[in-house]
Amino acid sequence: MSNPPHVIAVDATDDLLNQANPKSDLEAQTGLRDQPGRESDATTHTTGILPSHELERQVRVTKEIFALEPIEDNQFQPASIDLRLGAVAYRVRASFLPGKDATVEQRLEDLAMHKMDISNGGVLERGCVYIVPLLEGLSLRHRTSAMGNPKSSTGRLDIFTRLITDYGTEFDRVREQYKGPLYAEVSPRTFSVLVRKGSRLSQIRIRRGNPPSTDEDMRRLQQEHNVIGSAISEEEIRNGVPVAVDVQGSTSGGLIGYKARNHAGLIDIDKLRYYDSADFWEPVYAPRRGGLILDPAEFYILASRDPVRVPPTHAAEMIAYDTLVGEFRVHYAGFFDPGFGHPDAGGEGARAVLEVRSYEVPFVIEHGQVVGRLTYERLTAQPHRLYGAGVQSNYQSQGIALSKHFKPPTFMT
Repeated sequence: MSNPPHVIAVDATDDLLNQANPKSDLEAQTGLRDQPGRESDATTHTTGILPSHELERQVRVTKEIFALEPIEDNQFQPASIDLRLGAVAYRVRASFLPGKDATVEQRLEDLAMHKMDISNGGVLERGCVYIVPLLEGLSLRHRTSAMGNPKSSTGRLDIFTRLITDYGTEFDRVREQYKGPLYAEVSPRTFSVLVRKGSRLSQIRIRRGNPPSTDEDMRRLQQEHNVIGSAISEEEIRNGVPVAVDVQGSTSGGLIGYKARNHAGLIDIDKLRYYDSADFWEPVYAPRRGGLILDPAEFYILASRDPVRVPPTHAAEMIAYDTLVGEFRVHYAGFFDPGFGHPDAGGEGARAVLEVRSYEVPFVIEHGQVVGRLTYERLTAQPHRLYGAGVQSNYQSQGIALSKHFKPPTFMT
């Protein structure tokens, strides 16, 4: 399809779905079956999160992941695949879910205010809500579902991004056997951003079956891999492994994070190491005593007190919001790839960067306070490449890191 439509129309979607269901076993023809010497030493499972080599098979063999334009090799991450914006963006009156009886396109007929061509670039304004059809679509098979999430750099720019599907009743969740287009809801909260067709703000993981992920599993991982580099009791591990915040900055000269400057300039989402940090951020230092007071009008980048590790056999996700630990949201971008912070991938000592925004009222956050929980889920097999080892990574071995769009900060520490 040399000239893809601005919106994935019904006829175009049907054509792609027909392509996505091959009538014969193409694995034997393409030679993409597991090859000698490529098999991982780790145990394989019939259920779990799919690693990169299985995602590639879904693209090239089973066609469960398809696209209006060829999927690029660097879209594949160890346990996820990057999604690309399509050619148009719709400014809408409000966020929405289509519901079980409607497509996204049908809801856009009622809610869209303006249609914008972003083929060669378009500005998504701070405080506005947009719906963008993605280049990728899904044709999932039996017992296969998917989860969406913003990319790490998207979260660190405070761009609220969620995945939507036709007939969807939940954000960021793609039901089993879904067949159809994908859409991104995009709402910049702090900075206006320049995007274009092909820009990558979000990613998906594919899950096969419903693998167990219990508190006992998390306790075993902590015991065997020290996934959170701190002494925590078994009782503290419930609904995930607790992540505590650092507001002392003892290893960084008192620097504990950054606060976004209001009314800063435009950020081109595709420019890397381009912007001066001081134009968009101001440093936050440890308070002389007590905790850090979060202003509900501000957006903060902080870091976990302890290093985080993700074993090669697992993927992790940060629970974004838990009213039991306070009225604030932590970590818009919740995916942690296999190998993050792991010594096998050169990531020893990597801390989780926390994107923090208080709700409604000022809130005092204390050093060592639990601000979120990491849940770990096994992979069906260990990926051939880990985060930071064979896969280009911007945040391996990170401390308090801004997004990849900024030059290294020169703030005094």
